[in-house]
Amino acid sequence: MPEADGPREHRGDQDWAAHLEREEARYRDGESRFPDARDADTRQRQLTRLGNAAGGAGLALLMLGRADEANTWFHRAADRYRESFADAPPASWGRPIGAMKSLLLAGDWPAAEDAARWALETGASDAESPIGRYAAALALLVLGDDEEARVHADAVRTRDDFPEAVGDALAYLAAQDIVRYAEAVEAVLESFATREEYLEDLPVADTVLVLQALARRRGIAAELSSPLLPAA
Repeated sequence: MPEADGPREHRGDQDWAAHLEREEARYRDGESRFPDARDADTRQRQLTRLGNAAGGAGLALLMLGRADEANTWFHRAADRYRESFADAPPASWGRPIGAMKSLLLAGDWPAAEDAARWALETGASDAESPIGRYAAALALLVLGDDEEARVHADAVRTRDDFPEAVGDALAYLAAQDIVRYAEAVEAVLESFATREEYLEDLPVADTVLVLQALARRRGIAAELSSPLLPAA
């Protein structure tokens, strides 16, 4: 949110205005070089890149305290991810996840619920991969089906090929366990703080923001502060 004297251009040592300019330029460049519809594979890849750039612009705007503008970009990201899915390889669960996360970051619950239903309709609940089960857990949490969400969260939290802290946070959200959720989401935030690489080179703990959006709906959001999160 903007501070009383206007949005900050920096959060930590980051120049978020420069990040925003870069992401907007990436999006415009991607649009200008959009492939022919007959080239389905190249098209779906380009749509995903556009989704990433739009989401990056949204995150930069959030860090600048410009939430209304950010929401426009998050909706754009969700649209591009969803468009990309039809021609994507099987089990491309990152696209539904990206759409749901973008709409949660935008605070648009009706649209997020629609994306969640779509994720389940595409078979996320029957997926064998951890990313597919993550998509299912996230979708069910968005829809408020915590009992079923916990089944999928428990399925991924003990796997070696899925971030344990994220799985724990999903499970404790589903259980509405305020103490253990707080511990888990803090661990997720710490994992972002120790990363060397971020999506679109943007040091933002976007997964934490999504988890906290779900937690607020349940009245169990944790108190967090970090240079990787927008200023309160």
